[in-house]
Amino acid sequence: MSTEWTINGDYLESCSCQGACPCVYMGTPTEGDCTALVGWHIATGRFGDVPLDGLNVAVALNSPGAMADGNWKAVLYLDQNANEAQQEALGAIFGGQAGGHPAMLASLIGEVRGVEPMPIDYTIEQGKRHLKLGQSAEAEVYAIEGQDGQDVTIENHPLAVAPGETLVVASSRALRHQAHGIHLDLSERTAFYSPFSYAGP
Repeated sequence: MSTEWTINGDYLESCSCQGACPCVYMGTPTEGDCTALVGWHIATGRFGDVPLDGLNVAVALNSPGAMADGNWKAVLYLDQNANEAQQEALGAIFGGQAGGHPAMLASLIGEVRGVEPMPIDYTIEQGKRHLKLGQSAEAEVYAIEGQDGQDVTIENHPLAVAPGETLVVASSRALRHQAHGIHLDLSERTAFYSPFSYAGP
């Protein structure tokens, strides 16, 4: 019998695309391929009887072409603060084995380069998100200011990490990852953040 689970919180993604990222519209990345760092902060959640409140997860990935075509190379990072049962739960959810929307995202992965526990900090501030993975990777993103100082947003995009949510369009102040053959050291590139809500199976 499959384990029931639910998680809610905040997510960010920052990638190598310049300008308006075509990937969320099923387009081809501006650089030919797309390399990205994605992070999730779980505000509240459970996997069966295992609580997941306050934990973080991150994925570094490279898509060789349009992201919807799959064949991604990916590394999954699990919060080092999680105990053994929590790490197993996070691995099952974000590895796709537990169903729900993460299973759809995982189906696009062609090669898992690694699954590692890691100190993960995820900071939420007004107009800013900061994801830090130990000393080796981070994404620091700031919302782009729109008309009358409001956020620039995207709705109903076909390729969504957080279906049903409105993306805030942002720009990276820092974007770096140097491990498992997935390399990033960029700034002033595309980023997004929004709430997320997943459940399964």
